[in-house]
Amino acid sequence: MRFSGTDIPGVLVVDIEAREDERGAFARLQCPDEFAAAGQPFAPAQTSLSRNPRAGTLRGMHYQPAPYAEAKLVRTVRGRMFDVVVDLRPGSPTLRKWFGIELSAQNARALFIPEGVAHGFLTLESDTDVLYQISPKFEAGHEAGVRWDDPAFAVAWPQAPALISQRDATYPDYRRSDDLGDAAGC
Repeated sequence: MRFSGTDIPGVLVVDIEAREDERGAFARLQCPDEFAAAGQPFAPAQTSLSRNPRAGTLRGMHYQPAPYAEAKLVRTVRGRMFDVVVDLRPGSPTLRKWFGIELSAQNARALFIPEGVAHGFLTLESDTDVLYQISPKFEAGHEAGVRWDDPAFAVAWPQAPALISQRDATYPDYRRSDDLGDAAGC
């Protein structure tokens, strides 16, 4: 695996190093030792799949506040998506900054999202499947989020969503005071 930093500390683009022969290819997708060597210890406790039949589906921007904060490794295993993170960590030099990247089954890239960073994506093709590896395991009832189109973040999505859940569409506006309030627990 190759790890590339982004403008948001701790958010990493992870590229595979496939070994190819006449049979096809084989690649390591996650290894605790390699993540630790890259400065981001990560040992997933749960693996989940998000199936998205419709292009233009937006999911996000989600996070879990402490003490249930999660780190995630996200990759597209079928289709294409625009993957986005927003830094919600109080005291971070990149607080409220976003990063986006196209992940696809073809480019085989993944995005590592540390605790305290909100995550969401917009599918760019129908039938896009997204694989999540999460640590620690998801704790239902502790979900939180920020609105995908909140001007406090000004994410430049490649297109408007065609499908979004009521919950994701109606998260309240982020306020600067949130830096000391709800987001402080990220």
